[in-house]
Amino acid sequence: MGVFSVFSRDKKEKLEEGLDKTKKSFFTRFSKAIVGKSRVDDEVLDRLEEVLISSDVGVPTTLKIINRIEERVARDKYLGTEELNHILKGEIVELLQENNTSDYKEFALPVQDIPYVIMVVGVNGVGKTTTIGKLAHQFKKRGHRVVLGAADTFRAAAVDQLKIWSERVDVPVVMHKMGSDPASVAYDTLKSAVDQNADVVIVDTAGRLHNKANLMNELSKIKRVMQKVIPEAPHEILLILDASTGQNAIEQARQFTASTEVNALALTKLDGTAKGGVVLGISDQFKVPVKYIGIGERVEDLQVFNRYEFVDSLFNV
Repeated sequence: MGVFSVFSRDKKEKLEEGLDKTKKSFFTRFSKAIVGKSRVDDEVLDRLEEVLISSDVGVPTTLKIINRIEERVARDKYLGTEELNHILKGEIVELLQENNTSDYKEFALPVQDIPYVIMVVGVNGVGKTTTIGKLAHQFKKRGHRVVLGAADTFRAAAVDQLKIWSERVDVPVVMHKMGSDPASVAYDTLKSAVDQNADVVIVDTAGRLHNKANLMNELSKIKRVMQKVIPEAPHEILLILDASTGQNAIEQARQFTASTEVNALALTKLDGTAKGGVVLGISDQFKVPVKYIGIGERVEDLQVFNRYEFVDSLFNV
């Protein structure tokens, strides 16, 4: 059985459905790029470059992919356009592997005596709180004890929404009154998690504009205060990005990775956009692994990212 056939059928079907807009958009452009051509030449590569850039893969990542295919053409001397789809697929999988995007086990947590702490960052509107709720559901579903922290104390809607999610998935949430010190909420959340012998803590943070220095200072303060309770915290800084914003998501990733130690990414709203190629560009440019993808509104529609699943679904026509 090949590497592109090892994942569950239900998950694969849902992923293909979620990537449908990106897939249709990409292959419409791809088909036009090679129409009337029997072999891969400079004109085909120029067209393919335009297709990848217009699919929000990004210029640096696109050039890297094109250079690899050019090397393949030079090595093989002749390359038919009917082979291009398979070669492109393989190059993208390899690129994701090189960029530390691993194939994570399904919502697995490391075995340790202290709670695993996830600090969630990202601008408002990207689906941060919804992703936290879906994560909590998936962890609880696997028997883990989960505690949530509502450290976005600047928006009543953020606290209320997290409270609703906590009730929906039946996990406790630590909250303070509006305008409270976010670091204080994070501190109390970790204390509560330790007291409850929790397995995982997920702390929401403010999502104001990503280019504001005070927000980045606030995130640093939250980290320092967390470490008074659990010295290793946070184990994971998860940046949530809205895939439908395309290149704007890349700019947000640039700002956050420059200001805090992001070590995992979640791409949301892939089902509602034709810009799914942004997953490739973000992974390549920032060398931060894509860990989760959102492909629908249901609580089950958050998936652990698997490069083989993603690329196979994207290219499955």
